[in-house]
Amino acid sequence: MRVFHLFRYKACLLFCLLAMTLTGAKGADSDSYLLFAAPKHEVRAVWLTTLGGLDWPRSYSQTATSKERQQRELCRMLDRLKEAGINTILLQTRIRATTIYPSSYEPWDGCLSGIPGKSPQYDALQFAIEACHQRGLELHAWVVALPAGKWNQKGCANLRKRHPGMMKKVGDEGFLNPEYEGTADYLAGICREIAVNYDVDGIHLDYIRYPETWKIKRTGNKERANITRIVSQVNAAVKREKPWVRLSCSPIGKHDDLARYSSKGWNSFGRVGQDAQTWVKLGLMDHLYPMLYFKGNDFYPFLLDWIEQCGNNQVVAGLAAYMLSPRERDWPLETIARQLQVGRSWRTGYALFRTRFFLDDTKGIYSFVRNQFNFTLALTPPMSNCYSSSIPLPPKQVRLDRTADNDCLYWLQDADNKDNNYLMYNVYASPQAHFDTEDARWLVAARVRGNHIQIGRRSGKIPMNYAVTAMDRYGNESKAVYVN
Repeated sequence: MRVFHLFRYKACLLFCLLAMTLTGAKGADSDSYLLFAAPKHEVRAVWLTTLGGLDWPRSYSQTATSKERQQRELCRMLDRLKEAGINTILLQTRIRATTIYPSSYEPWDGCLSGIPGKSPQYDALQFAIEACHQRGLELHAWVVALPAGKWNQKGCANLRKRHPGMMKKVGDEGFLNPEYEGTADYLAGICREIAVNYDVDGIHLDYIRYPETWKIKRTGNKERANITRIVSQVNAAVKREKPWVRLSCSPIGKHDDLARYSSKGWNSFGRVGQDAQTWVKLGLMDHLYPMLYFKGNDFYPFLLDWIEQCGNNQVVAGLAAYMLSPRERDWPLETIARQLQVGRSWRTGYALFRTRFFLDDTKGIYSFVRNQFNFTLALTPPMSNCYSSSIPLPPKQVRLDRTADNDCLYWLQDADNKDNNYLMYNVYASPQAHFDTEDARWLVAARVRGNHIQIGRRSGKIPMNYAVTAMDRYGNESKAVYVN
């Protein structure tokens, strides 16, 4: 089995390398990367960092005017991300024992107002959720789990005062101690608070592991059991409230040493107590976002290992867009472009770290993804069967009204659908009278909330035929209703 997969890895990589050598990433036309058809289901994510305003915000909210400026900045970013075909925003929500929403557990982070502990006069998480949903984007609350920041800073000082036994000092920083009995309950409570109070599409755990500076000789079964216990309690707390909320995490990019490739001492399983592959097998995680911030044989064999152990659609490869920067490793665009293409051929999703490097079009990465790689829209994959619900009924009374410039579609919810308040709609358009809605080329609007949409029509173009489907929060999609 290993021999077969090694051959697949080498053959696919050689094919992509040949194609990129012939076309080039920067100068290629829009068909240069149509080596593998863009799938209808694919996680296309970015990590949007709020720590220190690294990605957002770039200004503080201290007055009504500055609050609006901060919000407009986020909306502009989301518009550009949508234009590039991104469908999932991992928004840093809990930063270092501080938050960007009013929490009963922890104080405000200073990234929004400029003053730690002070409100920016609005709920940034609620605003971001609404802004994402208006654009058909998923928002996943990115929760930094164990790090609590500098020992004497706001977040860590608050935890030391309220839960002194839970904190451990490593260097000049504080960490929630994974060996302390109350740590799992505390983190589960934070995640439950988010799931109950907000219409998030997912909760994304970061740094759910022992610190690499923790003074232990070798991470063993005891340490892995401690981290797994935390993950299990978070899963139970979230899924008990809203089972459709996707739970994910970002493990270190190399799970363990492979038969032919060494992790060089930096892996999730043996070094920091992350048994993430088992979490997927136990149903504790819906997706893994391994931080594969490497290239060559430090990337491809380890990505394939995640896929073999976890299944294609459950793996979202974390890609190091920041490495393109001349201030970092100055990678050429071809490195990330090839990783994107091979990942797609292996039916994984991808997440880019960080948003700022992507939107700044570092080395042309934004232009490449927008114009050459994401040439169709994509839905996130349906959740695994352990959370599946019944397929929703299709919309009723779908109607098309044509004006001089627009096609206006209207529909009604089927009253027999369960959880109608949580239904969304996907719209497909094709010049063909009969077309398959499983073909990603015809998807023109995803995750529409409400019962109508207006689509601009170019003069002189062939009138389009449409189809509308209903979709629940698990990603289950109804049969299509066609109209022309």
